[in-house]
Amino acid sequence: MRYLTARKRAEGKGAAHTGVEHHWYMTVSAVGLAFLIPTFIFIFGRALGQGHEAVLATFAQPFPAILAGLTIYVAMMHFKKGAQIMIEDYWQGSLRKGLLMLVIGLSYVITATGLFALAKIAL
Repeated sequence: MRYLTARKRAEGKGAAHTGVEHHWYMTVSAVGLAFLIPTFIFIFGRALGQGHEAVLATFAQPFPAILAGLTIYVAMMHFKKGAQIMIEDYWQGSLRKGLLMLVIGLSYVITATGLFALAKIAL
């Protein structure tokens, strides 16, 4: 005989057993982006409108390059998780699978392209 209450058995388990993980990931990445985005906009804004050499010199420095790479990565992973949750909530069947593959693939392609371009500038 089990002496667990219904609440104790359900604690920590959502419908897919990962609801809390998604929530915490989205919360942590949103807080991280709240600090990364304004700093990135400040650095990018200072480089915007300058000549090609000045922009290359700005992003060849370690802090702006690392900040830009971190912003690209965290923002795209946040987008991937958010879009995945939205698709899982509102679509069913093979359309859901296709949309999930599209969004996940798109987020990785954008991340790889952005990081490659940044590495090419920084190195």
